[in-house]
Amino acid sequence: MNLENRLIEFPQITDNRGNLTFIQYPNQVPFEIQRVFWTFNLVTNTKRGGHAYMSQDEVIIAMSGSFEVILTNRDNSIMKVFLNSPKRGLYIPARQWRHVENFSNNAVSLHLSSSQYDSRDYIRDFDLYIQS
Repeated sequence: MNLENRLIEFPQITDNRGNLTFIQYPNQVPFEIQRVFWTFNLVTNTKRGGHAYMSQDEVIIAMSGSFEVILTNRDNSIMKVFLNSPKRGLYIPARQWRHVENFSNNAVSLHLSSSQYDSRDYIRDFDLYIQS
C-alpha cells in the first residue's frame, strides 16, 4: 500500500443501544474538513470518480454497504481498497488518481474533503495526471 494512503480506524463506543462512531480534527483526519458529500442509490456495475485532485485531500467512508476504491499511481500500479464499515475511512492525499466501483445494493459513500468544491482543482485526464 502506498504509505501516503492509509486506512483510518475511527473510535467506536458500544453499549446495549448500539454503536456510535465519531470523527474529529486533528485526532482522526489529518486536515480540517471543508466539505462533506455523499453518494447513494448507486448502480452496481458503474464507476464513480476517475480523477485526482491537485490540492485536495479526502477521506472516503462506506456508511452503508460496500465498494472498492481503486487507486492508480503514476507508474500504472494499482491498489484496491475494499470499504465496508462506517468505522473505517480511507485517507487519499492530493495528486492520487482514484475511482470507486463494485457497489453493493445499499452502498452509501461519505466523502470528507480538505477544501470546498473548485472545478479547477480536478485532474480529469489520466494522461495529464501521469505527466503532472
